[in-house]
Amino acid sequence: MKLRQAAISTIEAEAWGPGAEHAVAVDAPGAVGSFDDPTSFVARDRVVAQALRDHRTVLLTRADPFPVLVAAVLEQKVMGTEARTAWRQVVRMTADEAPGDHGLRLPPDAERVASIPSSELTRLGVTGIRAATLREVARHPGKIAALAGAPFEEARSWLRRLPGVGPWTEAEVARLALGDPDAVSVGDFHLPNIVAWALAGEARGTDDRMLELLEPYRGQRGRVQVLLEASGITAPRFGPKRERRTFV
Repeated sequence: MKLRQAAISTIEAEAWGPGAEHAVAVDAPGAVGSFDDPTSFVARDRVVAQALRDHRTVLLTRADPFPVLVAAVLEQKVMGTEARTAWRQVVRMTADEAPGDHGLRLPPDAERVASIPSSELTRLGVTGIRAATLREVARHPGKIAALAGAPFEEARSWLRRLPGVGPWTEAEVARLALGDPDAVSVGDFHLPNIVAWALAGEARGTDDRMLELLEPYRGQRGRVQVLLEASGITAPRFGPKRERRTFV
């Protein structure tokens, strides 16, 4: 599928292959936030109000939950660079080439994900609980796909029952794939500090403090997260940088 901005408020979608009709009718609108309704959102402080003015076109997306969940599992407890490297390799191993001459690939195939050898996952740094969770996720592609049509709380409740899926992973899938405006990523390494700095001028925060500050936005806490991240707000940094790990 190819998306092109034809005008300020117009996105054109073009797709190829057997799933082209679904891609244009469902995937494309979901990718650009057409199913999101931010009209009831009210900014309750100066920083969020400014973020909303600056990023009014930033909307919540919807997508196939399965690849979003796979990517979230790969991101658990590692740096973003490590997760992106693992994601690229998993896609190469488990996804067919997409129709059209664009060098793209389809989402990972669940059966192939489940059959990735342990030695390959170890080479990518995906071991222990993450490896077990990845295989568990791959056992339920149909149920995971069905989450797209479920009420938010019902979908999140089902995700919570998957072994290895905690609050952070659940929220990532709910916000990025299902468009849940209240899904805030509890357990994130950076987010509590961002929220504490943006909303209270505190250089460091905890999950509890973050939730306390976001309580006035209950029902839209995930939207506030997206707006703050889009604004590029960062808390002051102290101490040495985390070192990137390498795997062989």
